[in-house]
Amino acid sequence: MIMTAIILTGIGSYLMRVFFIFALARYQFPPIMLQALEYVAPTVMAALVVSLLTTPNGELIAGVPEIVGLVGTAIVAKVSGNHILALLTGMTTYWLIGWIM
Repeated sequence: MIMTAIILTGIGSYLMRVFFIFALARYQFPPIMLQALEYVAPTVMAALVVSLLTTPNGELIAGVPEIVGLVGTAIVAKVSGNHILALLTGMTTYWLIGWIM
């Protein structure tokens, strides 16, 4: 039963993505839309960081692994401009520092 739910969810997710790719493939995006899309990755990264560093009550809970991972992510993002590399660096740093401590 659970495998059926997982498979159906995966198929549904795939079909939604494919639908929009095929439906919008023949259209040219306006330049303002392309410019706005450049801010999606940093916005998602900021949302993930804020949700990691705060409690549901809005209190800050940042320890050493979080701060070191955040700083590592910021440096790699600024130097390379590659958001995927920055995310991988931050996650790896966070996990390693957490494991060491």
